[in-house]
Amino acid sequence: MRRRVVAALEPTIRLIKRFVPDAEIRPAVRLMIETTRNLVEPAGAAPLAAALRLKEQLAGKRIALILSGSNVTPAQLRDLLS
Repeated sequence: MRRRVVAALEPTIRLIKRFVPDAEIRPAVRLMIETTRNLVEPAGAAPLAAALRLKEQLAGKRIALILSGSNVTPAQLRDLLS
């Protein structure tokens, strides 16, 4: 079952990586945790990273972001916050 889920997500993951580099997702995770106190995994913070990348184009507009996932280990969380 897990393999099918991973396979189904591959197109989405490729799309995210095309528009939002990993280097921009990590700060988005930190920002989400620090400002909202919501735990989000890197993939779940991708919409925030994309919005930050487009902040000039989005200025003055009302937007909604779907932030998901808290599937992160303590070790990954330490790494993200360091």
